[in-house]
Amino acid sequence: MPIEIKELHIKINVDEDTTGSTGVTTVDQKRVTHLIQENVAQIMKIHHRKKER
Repeated sequence: MPIEIKELHIKINVDEDTTGSTGVTTVDQKRVTHLIQENVAQIMKIHHRKKER
């Protein structure tokens, strides 16, 4: 039996470090950006399906 997630709550804290000493590479930043874009697209699909009901 598949499980359907109807709600997803995400909470993040972002601290901008202007010194650049976080050690995060541009590859990691691109990966995070890609994941965020995928998640936003999925959320928009869910929102659209809710409006159709």
